[in-house]
Amino acid sequence: MSDIQKNPLLFAERVGKYEAIPFNLFKKEHYIPAVDFGLEEAKNNLEAIKANTEEPTFENTIFALSNCSPALDKATTVFFNLLGAESDNEFKALAQEISPKIAAFSSSISTDPVLFEKVKAVYDKRDSLNLSEEEMRIVKNSYKGFTRNGALLSDEDKEKLKAIDQELSRLSPTFNQNLLNSTNAYEMHITDEADLEGIPENAKMAAKHTAEQRGKDGWVFTLQFPSMLPVSTYAKKRELRQQISSAFKKRAFRDEFDNQATVLRTVELRTQRAKLLGYNTHADYVITERMAESPENVINFLNRIYEVAYPKAKEELQEIKDLAKEMDGIEELETWDFGYYSEILKKKKFDFDSEELRPYLKADNCIQGVFDVSSKLYGLKYKELHDIPVYHEDVRVFDVTDEEGKDIGILYLDLFPRATKRGGAWMTTFRDQGLSDGVIKRPHVAIVANLTPPTGDRPALLSYGELRTLFHEFGHALHGLLSNCKYKAVASPNVLWDFVELPSQIMENWIKEKEALDMFAVHHETGERIPEELIKKVQASETYNKGYMNIRQVAFGDLDMGWHYKDTSEVKDVKEYEDKLLARTSLFPASDESNMSCAFAHIFAGGYSAGYYSYKWAEVLEADAFQYFKDTGIFNKETAAKFRTEILEKGDSKHPMELYKAFRGHEPEVDSLLKRDGLI
Repeated sequence: MSDIQKNPLLFAERVGKYEAIPFNLFKKEHYIPAVDFGLEEAKNNLEAIKANTEEPTFENTIFALSNCSPALDKATTVFFNLLGAESDNEFKALAQEISPKIAAFSSSISTDPVLFEKVKAVYDKRDSLNLSEEEMRIVKNSYKGFTRNGALLSDEDKEKLKAIDQELSRLSPTFNQNLLNSTNAYEMHITDEADLEGIPENAKMAAKHTAEQRGKDGWVFTLQFPSMLPVSTYAKKRELRQQISSAFKKRAFRDEFDNQATVLRTVELRTQRAKLLGYNTHADYVITERMAESPENVINFLNRIYEVAYPKAKEELQEIKDLAKEMDGIEELETWDFGYYSEILKKKKFDFDSEELRPYLKADNCIQGVFDVSSKLYGLKYKELHDIPVYHEDVRVFDVTDEEGKDIGILYLDLFPRATKRGGAWMTTFRDQGLSDGVIKRPHVAIVANLTPPTGDRPALLSYGELRTLFHEFGHALHGLLSNCKYKAVASPNVLWDFVELPSQIMENWIKEKEALDMFAVHHETGERIPEELIKKVQASETYNKGYMNIRQVAFGDLDMGWHYKDTSEVKDVKEYEDKLLARTSLFPASDESNMSCAFAHIFAGGYSAGYYSYKWAEVLEADAFQYFKDTGIFNKETAAKFRTEILEKGDSKHPMELYKAFRGHEPEVDSLLKRDGLI
């Protein structure tokens, strides 16, 4: 047996009925050989497609192309998923070798004239081939993929494109690695308990646990969100709020892990790439293939929200300024004061403190709750599996079936922070649903997050925001699990980027409904169900500070579009340029010490470049879509079945606006979101 045949990434037996990945067998030294073998196999398969003298068809060209690299797909799917979820610096270093190889391979396909001619031959006669709806979509997407990625370029320009793609493939993991290292480098060590006044008990216990793990007395707070947020929101001592908020806002900025050069070079290369392919800007290139269709439509969309939300945000901020001055004599409210006084004002207005919810949101109960909500909507059943290998001991695995016992897929849950995991929360797939080895296989879906962890004997108790995150990512997971397509190329969640957030954001709505909360929100000590009065306070406070929150999202959108739609050829200073982009949405004086761009992983390392607006875009969709559930009943079986069959199951088999109208009966309107947020 050759060495490569011993490589478990490629040849180890898969586990159980879903052919689960044997993570326990993988070592760092397996990845490069597996990728190299996969590349060689894929190149041989491509040569066979090119050498085929038969007339090009969907099967021998389009489908063959999409399945030309099975070994490579196996290796890279595991590698890139673990790069975000479980990787030390040694593992991350592998990305600098693997990513350029993958980029070069992808470019070699899209710029190959023989392959393009075969794809074009199928595309040109597509209407006479008796293709299914999915197959027609894949043919069109395949042809478009070639033309949008260099097939029509000269040989000289193809080489330029390959070089750009390879360099970009190195910059993305570099950005992420810098951000993670900068995040992990900071700690706030407190030894005087009096300094902790105001910080919730749960957060203090977690900080004490962190200190013990690091061999220190007292309390240690980090820049992981569950650790940082309670300090910035509740610490009475202003210096603590300032210290941790400032540190969070200058991650990977002017420190040893500085991302400024990475940002500037990434933007420069994306612009070069777009122009090479015949587009004025990276945004033009990206948004042509989105529901929004053009950057102008995105800007008009953001402007509509801005014109309504900005005056409201200023009113909201003034109320908070007045409170801070009245309470503590603060003449100049700073960004690190906002969360603290905002929470106090919310309590005064609604007699509601978000921390009141935490005792009712035990993580295990919340997980069961999201299972039960999806079961009531879609008839799904969840059974924990203990014999499936995982990549970290924190990961839990569930077998998902329907009410008749039919296999749906497997779900991995990896919910708590660690130093080897990047920040934030996301859903990913280890295997997409669809045709593989001649059989339609069910998906392997994962949710990765950084929620408040358990500490010692105390269970993990989530904040309301973390509950929202759990339901949000579970919506993505349902999209992947319930996909019902023949081909992986169009299976959920592989849809247009500004449609992908609809299934996730609509799920957030159930956490505001008594009927859903009653299913799982019970006090972790007494077992008492969450009081109806508390639910009413949650609902009453839903529109609190919505002007501010909408402006914050517009600011992110402005920053994204500023980097990817404006002329940045003369930009030399990341901070100076960012301040100009954020001027219209700024509600506080600009700080020389903070920078959003250097930590904006969504657009510089996470696939949302020229697409961050899609969060607000999807909110418009889900505000309108959830109204349908409200009108018919939030657990109405017919409405849920319609959402499942028209949205969740269909993937990218049709244009998303067609899917949306099939579910809702009409196109969505921006004002539906503004009305729900109480802004108009």
